[in-house]
Amino acid sequence: MTVRNPVPLLLVGLMLLAAWTLPLLSHAPNRLLSGRGIQLATLLHGPRLLLLLPAVPLLAAPWLPPRRGCCVLLASAASLWLAALTGLAGAEAARLAGGADTLARTSLGGGYWALFILGALLANDALRRLGGAGGRLALAQLALYLPLLWLLLSGRLEALSLLKEYANHRDSFDEALGRHLQLVGLTLLPAGVGGAALGLWAFCRPRARGVLFAALNIVQTVPSLALFGLLIAPLAALGRLLPGSGLAGIGLPPALLALTLYGLLPMARSTLAGLQQIPDGVLEAARGMGLSAGQRWRRVELPLALPVLISGLRVTAIQAVGLAQLAALIGAGGFGAIMFQGLSGSALDLVLLGVIPVVALAVAVDALFKLLLSLLEVGPR
Repeated sequence: MTVRNPVPLLLVGLMLLAAWTLPLLSHAPNRLLSGRGIQLATLLHGPRLLLLLPAVPLLAAPWLPPRRGCCVLLASAASLWLAALTGLAGAEAARLAGGADTLARTSLGGGYWALFILGALLANDALRRLGGAGGRLALAQLALYLPLLWLLLSGRLEALSLLKEYANHRDSFDEALGRHLQLVGLTLLPAGVGGAALGLWAFCRPRARGVLFAALNIVQTVPSLALFGLLIAPLAALGRLLPGSGLAGIGLPPALLALTLYGLLPMARSTLAGLQQIPDGVLEAARGMGLSAGQRWRRVELPLALPVLISGLRVTAIQAVGLAQLAALIGAGGFGAIMFQGLSGSALDLVLLGVIPVVALAVAVDALFKLLLSLLEVGPR
């Protein structure tokens, strides 16, 4: 048979290799000891063999024609495969726990993560071949995880050590979620406004572009940990000079300042690119109609450049979600605090409890901005 798409062939090959060589689960007496690996093949017996049904279309993916029906079938099968794989892990963890609240831990192994990621890549490849607007694609990508969300909310995964860590640190998790969202939200406004202003200035003053973007590029290349450290001394000095200002060398102020500085470059670049892509004929027509500079900006330049500006804000938001993880090192909180607590205690599941929500937030933010961009594309001009 002819291979119609080499990408699924590679992904399917890697899935088979991961299923054969890597453990799906790891069972240990407690969270600090290394566990014994449990292979996928040892769990598939009796009724559990039905869980392999969603994998059948995925294994045939390289040879399926690129038709709409086949793409929908593959995306649906991949979604069910992710849920089936996770449900199998939760069921086996519950069986090993025996219904007792013990110190034993059943963790997701390397095989699970490899199969999950490869299955998600297969689903995304099928959705991209379906085509369609960016907003519909973003919603479809989020819909892939609805069966998984149902499993999570139904309580069928509570025996997994990752969910046990969540139960033990629920208050810390809720606090970290609020602080992480606060860091991202408070970064977007100054980074968006400041970056857009710098991009507009670079558009109006072409000679200043070289110096401006050289400075912003230098900031972007400074490692985040180094930038956090460099801001401690000056902000601490300002805090001593202005006792009632709330400024300090650690905590929220240096984290927000660093995240804002990192967000300036993508916003400035996108603003400049958005203004440069406006046809000269459109601007000449606006001048011919007697529009002032302010009217041209509000009625012509800003609406035409807005999709590119939103794209820059999307990059800034996703970047802030990731970099806010490291802000915990200077006392700013967020999910980084949970992650570093797990690292200090050699508790892998606690590390994952601080990492997985950040990945989910980044995916959600990306989908939200894609949906917003699609609304701008189909909305009135």
